[in-house]
Amino acid sequence: MLVKTFGSAVYGVEAISITIEVNISNGDLKYYIVGLPDNAVKESIQRMEAAIKTNGLHFPRTKIVINLAPADIKKTGSAFDLTMAMGILGSSEQLAQPERLKDYIIMGELSLDGTIQPIKGALPIAIQARKEGFKGLIVPKANAREAGMVNNLLVYGVEHINEVVQFFKDENSLQPIIVNTREEFFNAQYEFEFDFNDVKGQENIKRALEIAAAGGHNAILIGPPGAGKTMLAKRLPTILPPLSLQEALETTKIHSVAGKLPVNSSLISKRPFRSPHHTISDVALVGGGGIPQPGEISLAHNGVLFLDELPEFKRTVLEVMRQPMEERRVTISRAKVAIDFPANFMLIASMNPCPCGFYNHPEKECTCPSGAVQKYLNKISGPLLDRIDLHVEVTPVPFAELSNNIVQPEGSEKIRERVIAARAIQANRYKNNEGIYANAQISSKMLREICVLDAVSETLLKRAMEKLSLSARAYDRILKVARTIADLAASNDIKAEHIAEAIQYRSLDREGWAG
Repeated sequence: MLVKTFGSAVYGVEAISITIEVNISNGDLKYYIVGLPDNAVKESIQRMEAAIKTNGLHFPRTKIVINLAPADIKKTGSAFDLTMAMGILGSSEQLAQPERLKDYIIMGELSLDGTIQPIKGALPIAIQARKEGFKGLIVPKANAREAGMVNNLLVYGVEHINEVVQFFKDENSLQPIIVNTREEFFNAQYEFEFDFNDVKGQENIKRALEIAAAGGHNAILIGPPGAGKTMLAKRLPTILPPLSLQEALETTKIHSVAGKLPVNSSLISKRPFRSPHHTISDVALVGGGGIPQPGEISLAHNGVLFLDELPEFKRTVLEVMRQPMEERRVTISRAKVAIDFPANFMLIASMNPCPCGFYNHPEKECTCPSGAVQKYLNKISGPLLDRIDLHVEVTPVPFAELSNNIVQPEGSEKIRERVIAARAIQANRYKNNEGIYANAQISSKMLREICVLDAVSETLLKRAMEKLSLSARAYDRILKVARTIADLAASNDIKAEHIAEAIQYRSLDREGWAG
């Protein structure tokens, strides 16, 4: 008897529905799984047989052919176990209503006792199921809330194969999960572990990060150990504009595919903050592998990628990041497939100014030999630095400021309000430019049209570039940052004070900065 069940395969951050045809016929005891299955799919025969027999059901001892269509797409992983098992039970006439199989996408990994294990990519699978008009989706209970975010689709969470068998006998034996996505999303948007009111002093660094958040600029913090670089960077997501529902859905899909969503979680409500260790490999950072998976830059999509001690990262790791920073996506190409992962992130990096960490320290003396500072800085390539708009020098906080309990530092909420107002100005400015939402993304051609300077501002910028020996690449960056500073001040024009402040944030471009 031939029975069809339906599953789903995840490629990139999208899902493709897979038709699983099961035919049981007379013949020798042989099992065939065809349609480009990988080893994990082929091994499912043993898991299915044990799970079915353990629970008092019959596993046919005849010829079984299972076809995964379309047959030209490689099927990977163990998530098809439950789908194929239900096909075998339906084909061997052990399901009460096998004709109902066509209405559902069924996914789950089987344990030998019939317990159903979690899968990756439940959210894109649910989106595709709704798009193709399926009545419902049956997934492991640990993935049910994640898939339940998709409306107009019945999502059932199951823990054991017996629950699925019973469901096809009595539809009322399982209740679909109901998730109030919008309520949960908006309630959790402003629940942060960190806040800028925890940071005493460092007002100039807070101001620089406010500018970075307002314009979507990449930034690098340079300072000695213990100056607070990491502490400040961790608080950056608290002043970024809240995620829109569309952005949250994009971000959640990536984390779902990577298997990084916590158990029983739903929509990601806050911007991601990813901080990989400096020993990370190229593939782990940008994505890839035999079965292409998103890397750290994609997991930081719509959020912040923090690279602590930037010169300690391998040069090749940093160089492969350059193109995704420009294109806001990364393409993983293989012999038979090319997969795109989104990678629209803000890069925040930190570094010591030299190997010993005390170059330009106000109190401690640098012990590095001559030329060591420049050599340390040269670990970061010019093209990568060219993509970082703000270079911010961080100095240690004096004891007087640390012990001051009278002055209360400004909190993240007030800073975030100013950032949101500046982003609203930019959204209106770039409403006719697809893919551009912030000043950091504008091209050189647009820069000339948007960042028009008056005579005073132009003279100031010219003198600064000559006196400080700023490099040519600093010119565009200064204009972009000045435009953001003007937006924070709600000014239509870029004024001399905006240019003056922007010039301060190009430390590494100054000739002779490293001695």
